[in-house]
Amino acid sequence: MIAQGGKSIYGASVGILMLDAQFPRIPGDMGNAQTWPFPVLYRIVRDASPDRVVRHKAEGMLDAFIEAAQGLVKDGVDGIATNCGFLSLFQKELAEAVPVPVVTSSLMQVDMVNRILPAGKRAGVLTISASSLTQDHLLAAQVPLDTPIGTTEGGREFTRAILKNELELHVEKARADNVEAARALKSNNPDLGAIVLECTNMCPYARDIQRETGLPVYSMVTLVSWFQAGLAPQAY
Repeated sequence: MIAQGGKSIYGASVGILMLDAQFPRIPGDMGNAQTWPFPVLYRIVRDASPDRVVRHKAEGMLDAFIEAAQGLVKDGVDGIATNCGFLSLFQKELAEAVPVPVVTSSLMQVDMVNRILPAGKRAGVLTISASSLTQDHLLAAQVPLDTPIGTTEGGREFTRAILKNELELHVEKARADNVEAARALKSNNPDLGAIVLECTNMCPYARDIQRETGLPVYSMVTLVSWFQAGLAPQAY
């Protein structure tokens, strides 16, 4: 056998563009390397704070994300993901800027989930900030504009701690915010058939949400796991 070269790093097929944040990233969070059953490469996009990306549409940050994505490809990754659902706004530009597949947002799953649900059922979105999630974000991810939206905004812990980039996170309060928001989303939408978690920091609570609502829950972890399975298929 002759091994082929051309990369700086091997074995990590997924490169993840990270926000410049300091809040705790617990297991299950996309930014915690223990979340993944496969190696990933991280690259921080400096000055891309949670507030700037979520509440201000990552204004002025596109070039920095493109440069970071190109750097990951140069290092050897086979695909690029980001760690904020609001970066759906950059899907087209990032995909055009690198020679590998790109997934910017968990929201990209909504259309597929709608296709697999029983007749009369549809997916809903749970977001960290409904007041910041615009039609532009939804259209960029091909999410139907009438999709039900639930949010942890106004809760006790989760949205505040993440968007204010706090050094401490009360995990059980954050869990309760997510579960209660999901419960309200289901209660307000009898035709809800599944939930897609917009925020990558919601992933640690997906199991709790599924147990509380009885609905399938899709997240950035499910999307990147599917993504990676295509980039590096398992050998049999």
